[in-house]
Amino acid sequence: MITPSARITNFVANLLMLLAVVVLLGAGGYWLIHRPMFNLTRIVIEPMKGNRLEYVSPASIQQTIAGKLQGNFFTINLPESKKLFEQSPWVRHADITRVWPDGLLIKIEEQEPFAYWNERQMINTWGEVFTANQAELPEDADLPQFNGPTGSETLVVQRYAELVRWLAPLNLGVDEITLSDRYAWRVELNDNTKLVLGRDPGADALNPHGGQGAVSFASTIERFVQAWPVLKEKVAGRHIAQVDLRYTKGFAITFEPAATTQSDSKEKK
Repeated sequence: MITPSARITNFVANLLMLLAVVVLLGAGGYWLIHRPMFNLTRIVIEPMKGNRLEYVSPASIQQTIAGKLQGNFFTINLPESKKLFEQSPWVRHADITRVWPDGLLIKIEEQEPFAYWNERQMINTWGEVFTANQAELPEDADLPQFNGPTGSETLVVQRYAELVRWLAPLNLGVDEITLSDRYAWRVELNDNTKLVLGRDPGADALNPHGGQGAVSFASTIERFVQAWPVLKEKVAGRHIAQVDLRYTKGFAITFEPAATTQSDSKEKK
């Protein structure tokens, strides 16, 4: 007959044996997953779409992650590593997959530059501001220049799209669009004509100065589009430098100064 004390002794002995097995398995697992064979030695970079990456290179990725990528095949924190890779210039999104036994596959969605933003940044085709080396753009890159207060990039992109649509029938394009600190618009067309559009009531949510009395953006542009063909015909041979559209029932034009001829220059001397 097994006494109560014997039962307790057997229970404690079994428990200690179980704990010993757990400790051995844990130690063995720790030893195994930290073997050098699982150190990350291969990082493969591929585009999420298309056949090649335009701006992201292994060298730029290495420069971003050097000394910062922690862990091996088993221990790497994928969400944190994703954030690290997305800090690299020209990377919009990154997806990371483990590749047995010592590698990572990084699928990159590159930034697609749409316009220059203020002095040193750019706006991508999703209307997001990002920072990258503009010197890495192709030589034939012909991006418009956008300018505006911090946080106004979505509105600037929206207004640019409206301008492109309105101006297309006139065979005019937009080289530069600027939203001032007081939320007034200025536009430079691809024929060097400048448009002064004034304040935009559509920016009221962003504008700390208010937009009372401002004419709607679409109404202002429509007035210009309707008048431009007739105006160009009337001033044939002279270049219009600026059109001021801040008036509710009309606009003011400024002509480019007439070029001084060579004979005039000599007479003035």
